[in-house]
Amino acid sequence: MNLLNTFFNLPILIETFPLLLSGLVVTLQIGITSIIAGLAGGLFLALIRLYGPGPVPFLAKIYIDIFRSIPLLVLLIVVYYALPFVGIRLSPFVSAVAALTLVSSAYTAEIFRAGIEAIPNGQFEASQALGLSPRHMMVDVILPQAIKIVIPPLTNNCINVLKDTALASVVAMPDLLKQATQAQALSANPTPLIGAALIHVALLWPLVSIVARLEKRFGQEKR
Repeated sequence: MNLLNTFFNLPILIETFPLLLSGLVVTLQIGITSIIAGLAGGLFLALIRLYGPGPVPFLAKIYIDIFRSIPLLVLLIVVYYALPFVGIRLSPFVSAVAALTLVSSAYTAEIFRAGIEAIPNGQFEASQALGLSPRHMMVDVILPQAIKIVIPPLTNNCINVLKDTALASVVAMPDLLKQATQAQALSANPTPLIGAALIHVALLWPLVSIVARLEKRFGQEKR
């Protein structure tokens, strides 16, 4: 068999394409849910790390450091296979989303924290001089400016979350990689895996281009 028949077999790709599309839907469901939860969790963690009372900032820092250090694959296995031993049973979908969210929120928290700390002190002082409450100062003045700063790294983080959804296959989740692996086994040909890779490229390449444009645009604005 030559290279094309082995890795780029068009009839096999056409035959298994519906299976790959069903996996893509699951991948998007996991990815979008994890991204939204990670953004909310990351913003919360960033705020309590910067402005939380007492030991709360230290605890938030410990959480962020731990979950930035744990390999996602290990966390997935712990959430899905180890938690049942202590009476906590999660579905494959919830396990995948939980693990991705725990890691994503830790990275997102650091991105938001860097964005907030990049805001000049004069903005805080001006808000206080106008009599704004801490909540209104953060919501109306600081966060809009910080979000503009962190859009490029946040988009990069979202891309990483979408790529990491491929690891959900280890908890029997029928995502794109899992469906491609099953299709490969059924067809005895690796073409479905190549198809899955091409779908990932088609999905993520536009996002990569958007990140590059955003970084260029914001870099010009700073200059």
